[in-house]
Amino acid sequence: MRLKTTDLCDDHSDSLRVLSPLFRDYGGKPMFHGRVTTVKVFEDNSLVRGALEEPGEDRVLVVDGGGSMRCALLGDNLAEMGQKNGWAGVLVYGCVRDAADLARIDIGVKALNTHPLKSVKKGVGDRDVPVTFAGVSFHPGDWLYADHDGVIVAAEALHR
Repeated sequence: MRLKTTDLCDDHSDSLRVLSPLFRDYGGKPMFHGRVTTVKVFEDNSLVRGALEEPGEDRVLVVDGGGSMRCALLGDNLAEMGQKNGWAGVLVYGCVRDAADLARIDIGVKALNTHPLKSVKKGVGDRDVPVTFAGVSFHPGDWLYADHDGVIVAAEALHR
């Protein structure tokens, strides 16, 4: 299903939250949408892995990494796991790595930038909590729509 963010904005602008244009496409699927699941972490991707190990059910994992530019929170191994487990995409407020490999994996990935260093793994962070970045608050159960033009969030599904 092709759901363009521009069309959704035209039809539903009064009920949307539009993210500031901070994110770049890294995954092999630039257009994706799904129900939001969140993790809030800082330079530790343990909870990212934990979420992507679960059945994705076409959800989108929203990772509030605090905007850190000091390490990556997602790489090719986790993206591949997410794709195999049925996740629609991952939005990372932080960095990713293995950019060339991510581009070949059939999952949506948007992030601020790349960084070659992996994160620590201490299991620190929060799961399924409201998070705020890029001028928008995300709540577990929201709907996220992403494509080349940007990212939008709605409290309810904008498609049937």
